[in-house]
Amino acid sequence: MIVDILYLLIPLSVVLVFFILAGLWWAIHRGQFDDIEAEGERILKDS
Repeated sequence: MIVDILYLLIPLSVVLVFFILAGLWWAIHRGQFDDIEAEGERILKDS
């Protein structure tokens, strides 16, 4: 009975990891991490 739930949870975990990796890949290629320091400075300079 406990082993049966693993047949559901393990594939769902693998799918979740693929979604997380796809989101990270999308963010990197869209330029989300290009200039991290500029955003912090923009908040401080904004008055």
